[in-house]
Amino acid sequence: MRQDMMSTELDEVAGRVAARLIARRETIAVAESSAGGLLSAALLAVPGASRYFLGGAVVYTATAREALLGISLDDMAGMRSSSEPYARLLAERSRIAFQASWGLAETGAAGPTGNRYGDAAGHSCLAISGPSSRVETLETGLSDRAANMRLFAIQALALLEQALDQA
Repeated sequence: MRQDMMSTELDEVAGRVAARLIARRETIAVAESSAGGLLSAALLAVPGASRYFLGGAVVYTATAREALLGISLDDMAGMRSSSEPYARLLAERSRIAFQASWGLAETGAAGPTGNRYGDAAGHSCLAISGPSSRVETLETGLSDRAANMRLFAIQALALLEQALDQA
């Protein structure tokens, strides 16, 4: 998929999610890693973002994880980054920290190589915490860092859209 097409798709799904959140008078908080802020940027680009977007964090390191969301090594016992349990923890902690209706999280390996846990480039775990919770793993099969970042953001917002539909 071309970069401009991905950007358009990202804008479209962010717009649909924003409209639903505004209509429902619900809020969101975001914790993202390998999407590098694209999730937050897409949501904030929609006019009226202050009505639903409470805050976000790029949780790219263990230092950021502890400083921004208060997730300690004890909290990480038995899990690793770039996993579904970790994505779920990020989503829950974001929702709680910002007192939001919804928490949205993404963690993975954008590329061009995989991560230290053995996940290939294009691997991302996504999670939603809220009235309807979800978690899924995405494998794009791509080594293109920028393309993966956009695809991670698109799929995370699509997952949120599905959760909104079912809540």
